[in-house]
Amino acid sequence: MSDSLESKNVVLVGNPNAGKTTLFNALTGQNQKVGNYSGVTVSKKSGTFRSPDGRQMNLLDLPGCYSLSPTSEDEKITVSVLTGNQSEEQKPDVVVCVVDASSLERQLRLLLEVIELGIPVVLALNMVDMAENKGVRLDPTILAEELGIPVVPMQANKGKGIVELKQALRQPFPTPADHAWDASEDARTEKIQKITESGARRSENHSHTKSDQLDAWFLHPITGWISFILIMLVVFWSIFALSGVPMDFIDSSFGSIGESVSNALPEGDLQSLLVDGVVAGLGGTIIFLPQIVILFFFIGLMETTGYMSRAAYLMDGIMFKVGLSGRAFLPLLSSHACAIPGIMATRTIPSARERFITILIAPWMSCSARIPVYTTLIALLLPGVSFMAKAGIMLSIYSVGIITAMIAAKLLRRRIPADQEATHFMLELPSYQAPQWGYLIRQVLSRAWSFLKRAGSIILGLSILLWALQTYPKPAEGSPASENGALALEQSYMGKMGKSIEPVVKPLGYDWRMGTAVIASFAAREVFISNLMITYAVESDDDDEGNELLRDKLAKSTWPDGSKIYTPLTIFSLLIFFIYALQCLPTTVVVMRELNSRKWAIYQLVGMSAFAYFAALIVYQGGKLLGYQ
Repeated sequence: MSDSLESKNVVLVGNPNAGKTTLFNALTGQNQKVGNYSGVTVSKKSGTFRSPDGRQMNLLDLPGCYSLSPTSEDEKITVSVLTGNQSEEQKPDVVVCVVDASSLERQLRLLLEVIELGIPVVLALNMVDMAENKGVRLDPTILAEELGIPVVPMQANKGKGIVELKQALRQPFPTPADHAWDASEDARTEKIQKITESGARRSENHSHTKSDQLDAWFLHPITGWISFILIMLVVFWSIFALSGVPMDFIDSSFGSIGESVSNALPEGDLQSLLVDGVVAGLGGTIIFLPQIVILFFFIGLMETTGYMSRAAYLMDGIMFKVGLSGRAFLPLLSSHACAIPGIMATRTIPSARERFITILIAPWMSCSARIPVYTTLIALLLPGVSFMAKAGIMLSIYSVGIITAMIAAKLLRRRIPADQEATHFMLELPSYQAPQWGYLIRQVLSRAWSFLKRAGSIILGLSILLWALQTYPKPAEGSPASENGALALEQSYMGKMGKSIEPVVKPLGYDWRMGTAVIASFAAREVFISNLMITYAVESDDDDEGNELLRDKLAKSTWPDGSKIYTPLTIFSLLIFFIYALQCLPTTVVVMRELNSRKWAIYQLVGMSAFAYFAALIVYQGGKLLGYQ
């Protein structure tokens, strides 16, 4: 193979929020792979693309960093790849350093450090439109002369400059000696000033940009918090108000499937397995997919527009008061989608103590798996109320978990010795921009597919197991249980297990059926609804919506003395339990791996479960003492 056709190894480096991910997606399209570096939890994203002359470019997206003096596991990986000390990766042939042109002066320091390594570098001058809106007059020619490297102006989110960047990557590069300079810190500062004064002049009479005007509102100590709360209310209102039609469609579809299977097969165990186990179990979980998609859509929307960084800025003050920094905010926020990526995101936190505390409290951020439970219980608690009222309850539920986590963080920090001096939290606030709809849709579809795969594997398997437990052993023919479905259920394996744990859960207001659903949900929270669907033998048809019928059956279920089981007090007890309990075994496995400690992972699982039990106990028994039902 001739030299012109040999592949090149290209890496992307840059500050967080400089647009690396957008550029990576624009270059590689669907030719992407995501994995972890062996032995560490740092993820790597790689892909391929072709240069204009047909040469294959192997692209690696390195973790974002502010300098090559690493303080976190992420930054150590970036430095080791650039210096050729990462055994899994070849030393790069060329580095594409992505900078936000509107914050060029702050981001040039990393660029100079990369150039000083002696590797060929191309500067991807991203977000040039934002820079011009801020009154910055960029001169790529002067920047290229001062730096001694190719400079490509870009708008990666609109695909502008992609072809030019590919062209630049196929050109011969200057040798390190062509752009050598004094690498001392004072000399770097002078170099940055000279570059920006000549190649990125700021207009003296430029007015405040739209981002500046928006930040005057969104970052204000009063209006900023008002805006944040209103945005969260809109998110939760949407979860209830916009999900109705697709949920009805999913529900009716599974109802039709169940009816078709029932009509196609004779009565018996196979029919019951497919209708009551598979269809009811999966339907009881997948019906909540629209609500989960809506949540992920809004999270992605806040990320791509630049608002998420503002939320982190607002939270930094609160984090500081409980002994954390704004670095912990993004992992905790990610945990609202799923605790697993949130916990893995703590690798960007330099302080071992802060990372340890963040991992321990992350599961108290209500994840998307709790949405089916919350929405079902809220609808049962407040039937017929407005969507905004339900959104207010949902916001309160999330707030309870967050506030408790912050208190726990403060208590833990007092008991865990400091490992190093406190590090400063530095966050680049990107300019507001229009949503990147392509990237956003891909992210939402990816999350939806992950949920469906989970439903098709874990939830399906557990649903079949739960069906078997509530079906066997079958009562003898002619016995009272054979004529009475409720009695047969009580005599099943599930019934016997439920009856054995009922003394433990009854003080919380739960009967044996609710108790078995709670225990099953420790494998995966979504199983709680599936379990109730199976236990209450909920079937849906064209005239009855399965989810509505479940709520009706729960509302009508009674204790042996005829009193209602699902009273408002019982529902509050259940909500409190699900806010606090760590009902996710995969999360425990990840915690064990991240902390390299089985002991702490078990402590977290047992401790959070015990806390959830006693919190629910206090709510239920305290409420009864006060005369509530």
